Amino acid sequence: MPRHSPEEILSVSALTGLVRELLEPAFAEIWVRGEVSNLRRQDSGHSYFTLKDEGAQISAVLFRQNALRLASPLRDGAQLLAFGRLSVYPPSGRYQLICQHLLPAGEGALRERFELLRRKLEAEGLFEPERKKALPALPRRIGIVTSPSGAALHDFLSILSRRGWTGRVLVLPARVQGAGAAGEIVAMLRNAVTLGGLDALVLARGGGSLEDLWPFNEEALARAVAACPLPTISAVGHQTDFTLCDFVADRRAETPSAAAELLSSLRMDAQDRVEGAAGEMEQIMSNALERAANRLERASLRMAALGPERMLSQQRLRVDAVGGRLRRALEDGLHIMGDRLDRLGARLESSAPDRRMELARQRLEQLALRLDSASAQSVIRRGFAIVRRADGSIAEQLQSLPENEPVSIEMRDGTREARLC
Repeated sequence: MPRHSPEEILSVSALTGLVRELLEPAFAEIWVRGEVSNLRRQDSGHSYFTLKDEGAQISAVLFRQNALRLASPLRDGAQLLAFGRLSVYPPSGRYQLICQHLLPAGEGALRERFELLRRKLEAEGLFEPERKKALPALPRRIGIVTSPSGAALHDFLSILSRRGWTGRVLVLPARVQGAGAAGEIVAMLRNAVTLGGLDALVLARGGGSLEDLWPFNEEALARAVAACPLPTISAVGHQTDFTLCDFVADRRAETPSAAAELLSSLRMDAQDRVEGAAGEMEQIMSNALERAANRLERASLRMAALGPERMLSQQRLRVDAVGGRLRRALEDGLHIMGDRLDRLGARLESSAPDRRMELARQRLEQLALRLDSASAQSVIRRGFAIVRRADGSIAEQLQSLPENEPVSIEMRDGTREARLC
């Protein structure tokens, strides 16, 4: 038995992983011819089948998104040309073909020719992005090589009109299907260059089978497109159709309508940029004019403030202000003098003899009233009585009068003699 170390032992998963790493990159794009058998369709839309020939078979799967593109349903016994990649499925330890395109076996020879020529042109560098020309930002004259009676031309012109494109379109008529079509298209390419004045050139036709689109896979046409000095757009077939012209042209459009959208979008984008720049310039000019107007207004105000009329007006205001202050000062002075005169007059009036005599008389009258209010008669009139002794003196206390002493009592209505008991 061969000797081995623990490091040399592989698990089943590790071995399957190594096989997967070797197979999948080496067979990422392959064409396989065979017969369909054991077809099983799942509810998900995926189809599982076996692709076989006389000596071998391989499991294959076609996922739903790719199955939807088939021209006719997949069936057992069909001879197909399948394009896809190998994939290792670890849970079952099997490898299978993941199909991306399925073609009837009758197209196999054309597909092989297509692949051989594609590899040849790719090896020569005709597909490299560096050699491709940029489309003009504002195409005004566009040439289109197509059938004048085909739907592709109608769709192309309708899209340009609907999107408001106002340039000119030069139709270069050529057959786009059948023997000799590729030669006519090459001739129209040369005519377009000879005529001059075109900004871009479009090759257009609608969809079809591989045989229908084959003129656009001819080597002569592919090389003519690659050598064309005008920017070229290949708009051949539908979204899933590819021709050699798509690879060598400067741009590929999925359909003729998409080519029209692409060309008009360039103009619309440029127009948007121009309108945006115009709006920005207008805003800049408006701001500049507004700032200039503000500066002019401020300068006008300064000029008005420094001008003769302004100075005269200010002097008039100053004269008016000084005159007002003088008037107020004179009025205040007159009021003060008037108050002083009033006070002097009052003092003089109070110092006059008649006034002094009147004041003295008033003071004497006040003193007489005070004396009268303090006299005995005034007291009696207020309801009091005066008791006098026999000698006429006033008895101030009752205890000072002895009994049987004669006294006189003076009241408001008269005097009466009495004797104390």
